[in-house]
Amino acid sequence: MNIHEYQSKQLLREYGVAVSNGYVAYAPETAVDAAKRLGTDVTVVKSQIHAGGRGKAGGIKIAKSLDEVRTYAEELLGKVLVTPQTGPEGKEVKRLLIEEGLDIEKEYYLGFVLDRSIDRVTLMGSEEGGMDIEEVAASNPEKIFKEVIDPVIGLAGYQARRMAFNLNIPADKVNMVAKFMMNLYEAYIGKDASIVEINPAVMTTDGRFVALDAKINFDENALYRHPELEELRDLDEEDPKEVEAGKHDLSYIALDGNIGCMVNGAGLAMATMDTIHYYDGKPANFLDVGGSATAQKVTEAFKIILSDENVKGIFVNIFGGIMKCDIIAEGIIQAANEIDIQVPLVVRLEGTNVERGKQLLNDSGLDIIAVDTMAEGAQKIVKHVG
Repeated sequence: MNIHEYQSKQLLREYGVAVSNGYVAYAPETAVDAAKRLGTDVTVVKSQIHAGGRGKAGGIKIAKSLDEVRTYAEELLGKVLVTPQTGPEGKEVKRLLIEEGLDIEKEYYLGFVLDRSIDRVTLMGSEEGGMDIEEVAASNPEKIFKEVIDPVIGLAGYQARRMAFNLNIPADKVNMVAKFMMNLYEAYIGKDASIVEINPAVMTTDGRFVALDAKINFDENALYRHPELEELRDLDEEDPKEVEAGKHDLSYIALDGNIGCMVNGAGLAMATMDTIHYYDGKPANFLDVGGSATAQKVTEAFKIILSDENVKGIFVNIFGGIMKCDIIAEGIIQAANEIDIQVPLVVRLEGTNVERGKQLLNDSGLDIIAVDTMAEGAQKIVKHVG
C-alpha cells in the first residue's frame, strides 16, 4: 500500500525524523492559507500523487508570493501528470502539499528497502540525491552505498556513521545524520514498511539535515497489525477494479492485455499468463480466487474481469485441490445468470470434483469452450480473441 508524501512525513515525525514543514491543500484558497501559516519568503507547491518524477512532469512549483501560490494551485489541481511511474494515462492531481522553502546546501539520497536476493533490509545512500537518482544507479553504481542490516541487531550505530562518512557528510554533522538514519530505520520497522525512501534529504545552509521528500510503501500482508494505516489509503490513486477485488478477498492486478484470467493459486496464475504469452496472447489481469472461493466469490471475480472494457475473452483455469471444481462451475453458472457474458469463455477444470463440475457446465446450456489442458486453453482463447 502506498501513501502520499505529506502522509509519509506525518508518520516520520512520530519517529523523530526531521522533515520540512507543510500543509495539505485541496483548493487554491486553502493553499494560500497554508502559505500564510508557513510565512516563508519561498513556498513550494507540490502535487500529491502516488508516483515519482513529479518535478520533471511539472508537478512541483516554486512560488515567491501568495499570488503565485494561488496561480500554481489553480494550475496543478485537476491536472493529469504523466511521469515514468504513472504510465501514459497519468494521474490526476487532487491534493497539494504546500511547503516551506529551504536554503539547500547539498542534496542526498537515503532509502531502506528489502533486498530479496539476500532476505535482508538494506540501507542505501548516495550523495547524488535528487530527481536523477535512477540514472545515477544505472550509470554510476559505485556512487550508491549499501549497508546490509542484521535483523536481530537492527541498524547499528557504526553502520549509520559509516554511511554518513561515505556520503561525505561534514565531520561535525555525522552524528546528527546517523541519528536521522537510525530514526528512519525505526519508522521502517515500526510500520512494517517495504520501502522508506528520502529523495532528497538535504543539508541546509543553517546546518540542519531534513527530509525534503518522503516515500513510504507498506507490506500489505502486515496491515492487520496497523489498522491506523488504513485511514491513510487514497482509493482515488488505486485501480477501482483492484479496490473492488480487495472487498471480496480476491487477488487482482490489472494488466494491459485483452484476455481475462481467472485462476486459483498464484503459481498457476503466473503459469497461465506465461502460457498465454507463449501463444502470442496478452493477459488483461492476474486474478487468483484462492483456495476457499465460493460461488458468489467466483461471480464477483467475473464481474471484476468484465468491468475491464479491454477484455475480449476469458480463460478460467482451475486445478481443484482445496478449491473444488464444482464450486467454480456453480460460480460460472451464477455469473452467467447475473451478468451477460458476451465474450468467448474457455474453461479448463482439473482435480477435485472435476466430473461433477464438467457435468454442471454441460447441463447449464452455456456457450463454453471446454478444454483439458492449460496449453489447449491458452491456444483456444488466443485464437478466439483474434
